[in-house]
Amino acid sequence: MNRGLEAYRREPGPDGGERKPVEGTPLCDVRRPTATDDHPGNRPEVGSDDDLAIVVRGLTNQFGEQVVHKNLDLNVRRGEILGVVGGSGTGKSVLMRSILGLNHPQAGTIRVFGSNALSADENERHRIELNSGVLFQDGALFSSLTVAENVAVPLKEHHKQIGDDLREHLVRLKIRLAGLPDAAGDKLPSQLSGGMRKRAGLARALALDPDLLFLDEPTAGLDPIGAAAFDQLLLTLQQALGFTVFLITHDLDTLYAICNRIAVLADQRVLINAPIRQVEQFEHPWVQEYFHGPRGRAAQRAAGEDA
Repeated sequence: MNRGLEAYRREPGPDGGERKPVEGTPLCDVRRPTATDDHPGNRPEVGSDDDLAIVVRGLTNQFGEQVVHKNLDLNVRRGEILGVVGGSGTGKSVLMRSILGLNHPQAGTIRVFGSNALSADENERHRIELNSGVLFQDGALFSSLTVAENVAVPLKEHHKQIGDDLREHLVRLKIRLAGLPDAAGDKLPSQLSGGMRKRAGLARALALDPDLLFLDEPTAGLDPIGAAAFDQLLLTLQQALGFTVFLITHDLDTLYAICNRIAVLADQRVLINAPIRQVEQFEHPWVQEYFHGPRGRAAQRAAGEDA
């Protein structure tokens, strides 16, 4: 059992409020979920379109002559793990940055838990920031800060009232929650392996107990064992803590292992947003090549589906 998850259940949140009791799930199994696990390679839909974490309507993003998105619509349901896929240049990261308010689109609306993500109102933006955690590619840690100092950054920014002792305690708790040993907190990012940097970035993303987690290629660059372990960790945390996940990935094994639905970006829009078996059957050249090429068939077999 992950010590951080067990300790997390007993601790107050950064705002001092009580945590919701959750059921435990072991983190020691680094296999990706398969046909013998809880939901075999075809995880069920969760939530409904009546309870949405993110609502994007009519989004248009353009850089000079290049139109990346045009009239793009997307629903992300509360409590689901949504996998976002698409070819190079389809604007997956641009979409994520737009939802986070880091990119201002030319047209469209974005609402996150009911708040306007494009609002100039600082209070509205602050509510979204408090409810969001982000893991950028390769962790995007501050190279001159230790892991513990990196994890403490969101707490210092948004919870200045927390004393040093409590903040240090919460930081160590998040590090354990991400599956890292206590000793990792005193290391610089350059002293960590690629997998450990990803977990350190995850610890920082979880610092504020977010209801919404954004992940950009979290398993890129990891070996198969490390990628499987990260998938299992994310799934366990999501099931235990109930947050919503917006997951950009090219990793077919990740899509089959942990995602409830898949949103496919192509032709400047979301082609389909559905469970993976429905996406597999969608008639579009990129979708067919991606899910039914050699790697797609291998991922299906690993997930226990018929090739």
